[in-house]
Formats: sequence, structure tokens, C-alpha cells
Amino acid sequence: MSHEILRAEGLRKTFPGVVALDGVDLSLRTGEVHVLLGENGAGKSTLIKILSGAYHPDGGRVLMDGRPVHIRSAGDAQRLGIATIYQEFNLVPQLTVAENLALGRPPRKFGFVDVKRMEQRARKLLERVGVDVDPRTPTARLGIARMQMVEIAKALALDARVLIMDEPTAVLTTSEVARLFAIVRQLRDEGVSVVFITHHLEEIADIGDRVTVLRDGRSVAEVPANTRRDELVGLMVGRPIDQQYPRPAPDRPAERGEPLLEVRGLTRRGVYDDVSFEVRAGEVVGMAGLVGAGRTEVARAVFGADRYDSGQVFVRGRRLPPGDVHAAMEAGLGLVPEDRKAQGLVLGADVAENLGLVTMRDATRAGFVDRSGLRSTAARVAEQLGIRMTGLSQEVRTLSGGNQQKVVIGKWLAANASVLILDEPTRGVDVGAKVEIYQLVNALTAAGDAVLMISSDLPEVLGMSDRILVMARGRLVGELRAAEATQDDVMALATMEASHVR
Repeated sequence: MSHEILRAEGLRKTFPGVVALDGVDLSLRTGEVHVLLGENGAGKSTLIKILSGAYHPDGGRVLMDGRPVHIRSAGDAQRLGIATIYQEFNLVPQLTVAENLALGRPPRKFGFVDVKRMEQRARKLLERVGVDVDPRTPTARLGIARMQMVEIAKALALDARVLIMDEPTAVLTTSEVARLFAIVRQLRDEGVSVVFITHHLEEIADIGDRVTVLRDGRSVAEVPANTRRDELVGLMVGRPIDQQYPRPAPDRPAERGEPLLEVRGLTRRGVYDDVSFEVRAGEVVGMAGLVGAGRTEVARAVFGADRYDSGQVFVRGRRLPPGDVHAAMEAGLGLVPEDRKAQGLVLGADVAENLGLVTMRDATRAGFVDRSGLRSTAARVAEQLGIRMTGLSQEVRTLSGGNQQKVVIGKWLAANASVLILDEPTRGVDVGAKVEIYQLVNALTAAGDAVLMISSDLPEVLGMSDRILVMARGRLVGELRAAEATQDDVMALATMEASHVR
């Protein structure tokens, strides 16, 4: 019979101007998967950082096997058998897989690292998590899914009794998620306890045993994993959400407006080939496909961020010069990139500065920046988007994921972009913030703007698009009307064999 291995009681944590945790409770039994659920900013990250030794609580206590413990560092957590796999992997890309698995504690012989023994250990750990990787492979050569399995193997090398997984499925394909779940179930059967954080509500019943819901820094409920999705959403956001994918108003005219974005024969050798499409005023065009299909690469080329070998891009009938981001922005084109932290934000700058990134050049006269005007625009956009912050001077790195995404989108609203390319716009964003972003998309198209939305979330593509373009192996292989398409229709095109892709 399982017993309680870990308990958090009344945890509190404050930062300047922010109460991150306000009395959070969590219990974890041996051999269970306990899902931690909540909106961005609910306190999930703060809680797991306390359990992993990155933060110290201001109040409350943590017990392991019924005894109070003090987790002052990552080393303390490791000695207690707590391992954490964050969204940003803690691997050294330049080292081999074996070296990463032995990092900080390599086996030695006569004072030197025993490479043979280190690689033998690595093979056993990799075999345990079912990943076929040569331990001598540089970690930088691995894909995201294999890196994640190496992180799990690394946790097992530490004899982890408690494994905390922060958004482990955020960037995985359907088949990779199935493989990950098989590993998690195997670990559960071996007695490992797992804290599993996810924004994908459809995963919870499949992988979880119990769910603890956090809201505004408090634990508001503990429920079975098979609790209905609408109940979980209500607990998370504190209000009912009638439509997960709010479509445009049903009385919207069927005819589309003029083409705002036209792409003709876009080609980059070895990456994508002969890609042509258009996005008209007032419509959302979804772009679906498997990882590696070329969707992000096409988006970056259209925006001028990457080169292409041939083809043409037009915005409102005006041809854009290749590889010229400024010309694209001048024409009214905006890009919300897949990786908001690395490519969409200046994390050390404040909210106002980030919202003014696109318009700063236009606000500069005779070498001086109109900071008052930029701040006024930032305040208007922040209010329009409902960005939750202590003020415009708050560092953007301290915002929740959903609010960071609103800032990335907001800088294009400030610039009055008429064509917006959204690449994975709701990845890592909670259900409440997702709906707010969808409503913003609807507002943009209702005003006559155009949106190209790239997403790996098929329900999102089907629920928010007017038309769906499907890419496979660098080619545009089909177009579907969203109102009539199914997930099976999209996947049938996305998984076309190379011999069928013309």
C-alpha cells in the first residue's frame, strides 16, 4: 500500500510587490502521478522551485516520509531524492550524453575519469527509459524528445524518489507524448512519485491519479484525475469558460476581403519548396503540420528574418524585398515567434520598453526618443490586452507566460500591424489566457486585419481557423475548410509519404 512520501503545508512566498504563494498544500504518495494544475501566475513554478531548493519559503513547511525537512539548495533536494526537469533543459550541449548523465560525479580510476564505466552506466540508464542513443553522442545533436528522455535518465541516475516534470509535453509530437507517458507509467509502477505540470487538460485523465489546482497562489482543490474538463477549468480560473475556442460571430459575411498577404513559390533548397498561399482581410488561416514540416521556416522567411532562394512575398500588393525585416514591418507585417523568450522579448527590460520595441524607431526624432508617447501607447495596449502586472516598470521576465505572450502580441498592436503571423501563440499558456488570446485574434480579424496562425495543437487550428493549410516535408500538401475538416483529415495530409508530396 502506498504511503505519503512528500507533503507541503501552508507554503508562503513573497517577492517585492507580489504574493506568489499564500498557503499552498500538496501531498504526494509513493507510486503516483500527481498533476499540478493552474493558470500562468498561479504559483506552480514557485512551488516546484521551493521543492527543488531554488527558493526558500517565507512560511510553511515541507515533510518527507512524515519528517520536516529543510531544502536550502539543489544539493539538499538531490540528497532527499527530489529531481526536477524544467521546461528549459539542464543539459550541457557540448558534452556527450554519457558526460551529462555523470555530470558532477563521474566514475574514476586512478584519479582519472573512467570513460568506459561512465558509458556503460549511461547505456543502462538509457535502456531503462527506452531511448536508443549512443552515449558518446554530443547532446546538441539530439532532438527535443530525446533530450527529455536524457533528463529523465539523469534523474534516475540520482536515485530520484520524487520526479517533478514541468510542462514535459509542451514541444512533443503525439507519438513522442505517447512514448513519454509509457515511461512515466513505468516509473510509477516502480514506485517513483511524479509531480506532473501541464496546460493540456486532455492529458490529465490519461496520465494522472490526482490533481491539485492552484489559483492566485493558493491551493483551491484536490480532485481525481478523471474530473470533467469544464470543472477543472472552473477551478483554475474561478469562472466558467463557455467556449474553449470562440469562433467569430456567426453573422460574419461569408465572402473574404482583399488579399493582405500573398506568398508565391517560396523556396529554400532543402528546407521548403514552392510554397504559395494567401491570407485575406478578416480571416484566420491556420497552418498545420508535424515538427520539421517547414512551417516556422516559411514564417520567418515571409517576415524577412531568414533568406530564401526564390519566390515572392506581397503585403497589400506591395512586393517585399527578401531578408528585410524593416521593410516587412513598414508594410504592416508582424511576427509573434515560436520562442517568445529568446526571440520575442527583451527579458531584462520592462513592460513599457518591450511594448515599444517595434515603434521606438518611429518615435525617435533628432536622436531623442519620445518616451512619454511610447509609455502612453504602452499603457493603452496593456489595458486593452488585460496584461496582469504591478505596473509598466515591471521587468517582463517576472511576468507569467500568458502575460509575456500578451506583451509580444501587444508590441504589434502598438505598431498597428495589419497582418499578424502567430507561431505557436498559446504554447505554455494556461486555458484562461488562451481564450483571451483567441478573443484578441477574433477582434483583429473583425477589424479587417489578417492572421496566419501556425500551431501544433490540432483542436486549436480547427477551432480558430477559417481555412487550414497543411505542410509536410517542406511542401504545402493541402488546404481544408476548417468548418468541415477533422483532426484525421489534417493528420492524413501532414503524414503523407515523401513519394506523395509533389
